Amino acid sequence: MTKAMDISSQERLRKSGLRPTRQRVALADLIFAKGDRHLTVEELHEEAVAAGVPVSLATVYNTLHQFTEAGMIRVLAVESAKTYFDTNVSDHHHFFVEGENEVLDIPVSNIQIDNLPEAPEGMEISHVDVVVRLRRKSRC
Repeated sequence: MTKAMDISSQERLRKSGLRPTRQRVALADLIFAKGDRHLTVEELHEEAVAAGVPVSLATVYNTLHQFTEAGMIRVLAVESAKTYFDTNVSDHHHFFVEGENEVLDIPVSNIQIDNLPEAPEGMEISHVDVVVRLRRKSRC
């Protein structure tokens, strides 16, 4: 890790209201160094181990959820047992490639959502997530 990356991650954490601990900074460096992307807890843990960052799977899980609560990333559940974390926090939707576990962004302007139901009394709609599932065409 370079000093510039440390400073950038430290600033990002502070601006989000999180204390920049060594582990948070290291994980933030790994998450944001590759631009907008989607990753699972297990994928980030593997990257951390490969980079020599001493963290447990539980620490990665907890840190990703802290980053989500702080608005640094957002969570995307595509299956009951498969949750991705997205570094692109702007409004957008997703393609999910079945069988390949790949998530791709869809610009929000590419999907029009009409006639949303009214939220129950005392509630408001905070966000609408659209996941379009894809599969490869079979070759005949």
